Amino acid sequence: MTRDAVRISGRTAFVFGGGLVLLAALLFVSLMYGEADITLQDVIGAITNPQDNPAHHMIRGVRLPRAVMGLLAGAALAVCGALLQTVTRNPLASASTFGLNAGAYFVIMAAAIFFPALKAEAPLLLGLAGALGAAAMTYWIAGGKRSTPVRMAVAGMIVGLVLASFTSALQLLFETQASQLLAWGAGSLVQNDWSGVSYAWPWIAAGIVYVMVYARTFDMLELGDETARSLGQKVDAARFSGMAVAVLLAGVTVSVVGPIGFVGLIAPHLMRLLGMRRHLLLLPASALWGAVILVGADTIARMFRSSVGELPAGAVTAAIGAPWLIWLVIRVMKGRESQDSGSSMSVGAIQKRAPYPLLVAGMLVVLLALMVVGLMSGTLKLSVSEVWLTLLGGGEDFARNVVVDLRLPRILVAAFAGAALAIAGSMMQGAVRNPLADPSVIGVTSGAGFGALAVLVLWPQAPAAMLPVGAIVGAAAAAACVYLFSWRKGFNPVALILVGIGVSAIGTAGIQFLVIKSGIAAAPALAWLAGSTYARGYDEFLRLLVVTGVLGPVAWWLGRRMDLLAFGDHVSLGLGLRLERMRLIATVIAVALAATAASSVGSIGFIGLLAPHAVRLMVGHHHRRSVVLSALVGAVLLVAADLIGKTVIAPKEIPAGIVVALLGTPYLLMLMYRSAVRK
Repeated sequence: MTRDAVRISGRTAFVFGGGLVLLAALLFVSLMYGEADITLQDVIGAITNPQDNPAHHMIRGVRLPRAVMGLLAGAALAVCGALLQTVTRNPLASASTFGLNAGAYFVIMAAAIFFPALKAEAPLLLGLAGALGAAAMTYWIAGGKRSTPVRMAVAGMIVGLVLASFTSALQLLFETQASQLLAWGAGSLVQNDWSGVSYAWPWIAAGIVYVMVYARTFDMLELGDETARSLGQKVDAARFSGMAVAVLLAGVTVSVVGPIGFVGLIAPHLMRLLGMRRHLLLLPASALWGAVILVGADTIARMFRSSVGELPAGAVTAAIGAPWLIWLVIRVMKGRESQDSGSSMSVGAIQKRAPYPLLVAGMLVVLLALMVVGLMSGTLKLSVSEVWLTLLGGGEDFARNVVVDLRLPRILVAAFAGAALAIAGSMMQGAVRNPLADPSVIGVTSGAGFGALAVLVLWPQAPAAMLPVGAIVGAAAAAACVYLFSWRKGFNPVALILVGIGVSAIGTAGIQFLVIKSGIAAAPALAWLAGSTYARGYDEFLRLLVVTGVLGPVAWWLGRRMDLLAFGDHVSLGLGLRLERMRLIATVIAVALAATAASSVGSIGFIGLLAPHAVRLMVGHHHRRSVVLSALVGAVLLVAADLIGKTVIAPKEIPAGIVVALLGTPYLLMLMYRSAVRK
């Protein structure tokens, strides 16, 4: 044998032999850890010679099904990720980054609330429907075959955020029914019997066997469409079958253990780095090491049970996978993605644009009208004259207290928070030259959510002033991590976004753990995470007024430099712009505005995406005008969402962040698709 052949055979032996040994060891360790003390002898005895005693019943009836389910789920998710990466030619594709997990989770959650019998009888069908819908949405809005890996990853994240908002709405409106699915929603391998394994294994085995039979076909896809067709392959049929099996594997897994992310990203990449290129080796190797990763993550989760409560397996895989994604961005993604950093910001334009002064005046009129209606609406109905009288200091004391002390500060907070988020989104999109970017994408929102939730859950008696402090600290920490890792890439827009996705996943994993730890008591925290202006007062308004009043004009003043960024790195450098410094300043302003808004109204997304997009249609690429109009559109969006949320199902309220997501999703998806097809 040649030296290369010996090296390849040794590597293959290590991947499969070492993987099997490690998996066996982890399975034994996983059977030993838990609330009850189980020895290795008990484990061996329960498997080889079961007896009628509590330890053996515990092992065979609870822990062994959990371990086997972890093995099956890890293998399924890893093969799903490998298939998605092949058929989309996207190295960042997986069930989580493609939105499959979020789609399946939302549909199953909705069925559990509205159609519990259907959820019990057909969980696979529901999981498949949700996963397929999310995959189609991600692929469509990212531009299909014209998409790039980073665009697909960002589109998948946005779809996941949209679906997560819908899921949050269900959790808040149906607390009792949804509370039973909190642990499952974070990705849990807990099994009380063999029913989950019996249900899942035939589908998972069938899917893996099918793709193994057609492994050579998937090898051809990596050669490119034209080459594959010239070799006689039916490219579209192969791509469709690969996507169908990936959706099947994701749907089955989510229907049993909930959404567990990053396994499908880590395992296939690890195998490719070890030289497993051909799918006949890549797919089984990915399945083996996916099982190793998930069983290992579940074992780690149970090791920490005694000190901090059991961690959800999904949170552990996210905590492991997010650094892997960051490493992948820094070490593996070479300059081949640099062309995507010049991503087009074009989403089209309105044929006949209104004059800029008229647009500003029109938005101001709409904003003032919504604010007046907000002051009139509520349990106590008031007329315009009564509102005007109370604002001037007249009228009845009760009406004056309601308007001046309760409704006015709430509306002002909504207006300034919406403006701050919109300016932050405009700055972020300009800095990274990507129309899908906003503070949510670089982890600021999840960091703020984790910081605030940590205060709410871990320090329930904390002073009210600590909540915004926790949010600001969390947002700043997330942004600092993104900048630290992106600095080595010169704040390249692609690296900034992808590292942000990884940091966001870490923050989301922390949020999941805190929600599970607090259980049913998490309702106030969930409401804060959904974004709400309820009971906001003048303290929050003054904080927003100061930060927005200082940073808003700075963002406007930087307009000419931000306009230069739109021409691309080479042109901007040629015109004397210091790119890294400008991107850093723009993103710091965006982070400060977004963190302040989050500390005041909670985790509200999409405004930073929606407002700049809408404004760009009206005024084109003119940053100074965009800043002013984005602020007004953002204020209009959040004030309108607050008004709808407090009146549509009164006396119960829908958090403003959820209303924004519900109203803005169709518009957002349309804009994302238009920006993709114009790329």
